[in-house]
Amino acid sequence: MTEATANAGALKRLSDEGVSIWLDDLSRRRIESGSLAGLVATRNVVGVTTNPSIFQAAIGSGVGYEQQLADLAVRGVAVDEAVRMMTTADVRSAADVLRPVYEASGGRDGRVSIEVDPRLAHDTAATVAEARQLAWLVDRPNVMIKIPATKAGLPAITEVTGAGISVNVTLIFSLERYREVMDAYLAGLEKARAAGLGLSAIHSVASFFVSRVDSEIDKRLTLLGSDEALALKGRAALANARLAYEAYEQAFEGERWQTLEGAGANRQRPLWASTGVKDPAYKDTLYVDELVAPGTVNTMPEATLNAVADHGDVRGDTVTGGYDRARADLAAVERLGIAYDEVVRQLEDEGVAKFEAAWQDLLDAVTKSLNSKGVDAE
Repeated sequence: MTEATANAGALKRLSDEGVSIWLDDLSRRRIESGSLAGLVATRNVVGVTTNPSIFQAAIGSGVGYEQQLADLAVRGVAVDEAVRMMTTADVRSAADVLRPVYEASGGRDGRVSIEVDPRLAHDTAATVAEARQLAWLVDRPNVMIKIPATKAGLPAITEVTGAGISVNVTLIFSLERYREVMDAYLAGLEKARAAGLGLSAIHSVASFFVSRVDSEIDKRLTLLGSDEALALKGRAALANARLAYEAYEQAFEGERWQTLEGAGANRQRPLWASTGVKDPAYKDTLYVDELVAPGTVNTMPEATLNAVADHGDVRGDTVTGGYDRARADLAAVERLGIAYDEVVRQLEDEGVAKFEAAWQDLLDAVTKSLNSKGVDAE
């Protein structure tokens, strides 16, 4: 067996198990070099996610954006508008690359996600307005608008879904918030149906963050230092995600869902996000190998994608048989005095803050670039 065949086999097995492989990265250089198209052709990649940190790294470097930045400077475009023109251009181009996947999958995959301004995370009306604007700016049927799962984000999810726009709900850490997200999506489908919109064209994913849970809980377990505490390291994030999948199974059954499904609605798939391993003591494919379940999405940075291709251990469903163990692991963490509700609340707050900071860094970098060309970008 050749190396290429082995690589293709690991990723194909993942796809065959019902996991859609999405790339958690985007840049203009990746699009224009053919790298993205190559990953679609050879790595089973069927979608792309972006976030403020990804755009900050891509556009902040300036590579590939020189001509557009120069043109924007000459026109005197304000920095916020300049950033949106660059990010939506990249997402539009990526959506075109993935359009054949979108068509072949009936709209299920071939998706590219773009996030609302993270500074609006606690403003429902502004989030809805921004989501509508982004959908209009990108103007591709395979775009997904990312809305953070804050309290203010929940009614925005309903409103935007109800307008027929496909949504990627991001920054989900807690099981309670995840249930609220699924309820908001179902309410949005009901709103869309009442408005006479076709439900079959509306798709959604719910991005449940994984590695950050281990990072925070492992830090606290290490501080405790007991044998019992250290034995629980690396188990909380998987337990949390597996119980999220159980909640997904429960939400998409029963009369409410069956009524919507009968009208052509699509399930809101769980998407495993933050799947790059933070602790070098763990196998670099941990959050892929151990979260294989039908009807899920795993969005990976390229390093993780390559690691799975090289030595991923895809051995069938590693989620649905583990609910009792998952509950036991989280209960054991709680017994040690680590409060689950406090941890996930902290992670949500930090997640929003990190994206706000990345967005501000991007605005600052673009402002500097525009000003260097002799234009006031205020």
